[in-house]
Amino acid sequence: MSIRLRFAAVILSLLLVIGLVAGCGGGSTTESADKGDQEKSTPKQEEPAKEENTEPIKLGGIFDITGGTGDVGAPYAEGATAYVKWLNENGGVNGRQIDLEGIDYAYKIPQAVEAYKKLVYQQKAPAILGWGTGDTEAMVPFISKDKIPYISGSLSETLLTVADHPYNFMVAASYSDQARVILKYIKDNAQEEQPKVALIYNDTGFGKSPIADAEAFAKEIGVEIVDKEVVDLKALDATSQLLNMDKAGANYAIIQETSNATATILKDAKKLGLDTKFFGLNWTADEISLKLMGDAAEGYIGVIPFAFPYEDVAGMKDVEEGFALTGKSLDELNQKHIQGWFSAMVMMEGMKRAGDDVTGENIKKGLESMNEFSSGDLAAPVSFSADSHRGSSKVKLYQVTDGQWTPITDWIGYK
Repeated sequence: MSIRLRFAAVILSLLLVIGLVAGCGGGSTTESADKGDQEKSTPKQEEPAKEENTEPIKLGGIFDITGGTGDVGAPYAEGATAYVKWLNENGGVNGRQIDLEGIDYAYKIPQAVEAYKKLVYQQKAPAILGWGTGDTEAMVPFISKDKIPYISGSLSETLLTVADHPYNFMVAASYSDQARVILKYIKDNAQEEQPKVALIYNDTGFGKSPIADAEAFAKEIGVEIVDKEVVDLKALDATSQLLNMDKAGANYAIIQETSNATATILKDAKKLGLDTKFFGLNWTADEISLKLMGDAAEGYIGVIPFAFPYEDVAGMKDVEEGFALTGKSLDELNQKHIQGWFSAMVMMEGMKRAGDDVTGENIKKGLESMNEFSSGDLAAPVSFSADSHRGSSKVKLYQVTDGQWTPITDWIGYK
């Protein structure tokens, strides 16, 4: 074969190979592009949207409406209830309504325990608003085991040891801190070098709560405790106790009672013509006691951890709106309504910070994240941490002047 023919054969073979490759290549460039465009235009299947949890959240309330401290317990319960109503009207907690079930335990510890079991084991409430000192302390083993955050009306110092009370939280100064503030105020303002003080209290866990701490602090700062007298919460006469106190030479007396007993003490002191200067912790100092004491209240000094409804503070606007939902105006309220409102407010803030998974443990973490939480001056700012469940140690002192509670200090502590 000639060279020219060989060359032509090679060229022909190459052309055949190229044709075969083009025919078996799986489609043209245009087809590939079309396929890619089709893949791009096909929408990816989205993950199904997470269904929002709108189920109401249970909140338990263990209140004294009709028992030994019902004079102050009933308005406290009304305050907590009004706050929950207001909160629900304003979106609830993270979009969920709060279902508050309050039970009147009539200030009887066994009934409080039964109420707790119903609320936690049957109703599945992840948190409780409680009330008294004795019943709160009796339920600590349940609270700790069940991991149920518990804000009580009690301000007993014993509830503040986090190691023993990991789920108890206190929204205001303890009774012991209140007594310390009064003792320091007496020491700083007394004309006597060593003031002589009597302690008047009731024979309950609530009444006895600050006594040992008050005695220890008095000794520390140079104040002499010369007498201790027990007056029942429902006493109608305190003459014998006051005569004992006078005989002991007390210049000052600190009262740890509720409104009814406080009125009895001050009225009898006036009848006896005593010159003793009387002070009282928070449950002795409100509009109820003022009304019951009459003119015997003049000059009396009380510890005030919570605002009065007539005070012009920022947080009172919401209080007014909340109680309007219950058919009440500010004129019909007293300071214990504000305490109940504020206690519920703090618990709900902890619940809000718990997020979607509202468990006792998460509410506890939420509460412990609060730092200088403000209520618009309804109370002192509240701070909690994993190491301290003492919301505040500050109070204001008010004195009865011309029949009205008048502030004589700003927020003060004893240190």
